Amino acid sequence: MAIKITDECINCGACEPECPNNAIYEAAENWKFSDGTKLTGKIILANGKEFNADETQEPINDEYYFIVADKCTECKGFFNEPQCAAVCPVDCCVPDDDIVETEEQLLAKQKFLHNGEQDF
Repeated sequence: MAIKITDECINCGACEPECPNNAIYEAAENWKFSDGTKLTGKIILANGKEFNADETQEPINDEYYFIVADKCTECKGFFNEPQCAAVCPVDCCVPDDDIVETEEQLLAKQKFLHNGEQDF
């Protein structure tokens, strides 16, 4: 499952540079699928949604840091544990029970983000 940041976030920013997928953004910050990935142009996510990877997306939260679930792989393919959770001083980076993904799905997402290859 993806990781989410709870409202206990103190906006310290420790998590953001640790994310290998560039899935973490500061409160109220616009974001793109292409940020920190090899994605460009038209993309189709595993859930079937289509986006332009280079198009600016609206912030998911305007009060504290947020994680873009469609870019979060729980650091699979890079590390043994989510790096945001490992560095968070207030333990507000937690699994998102609403977005359950298998290790296979997370690894396919990592491959898609960084190689542009779709296995879904």
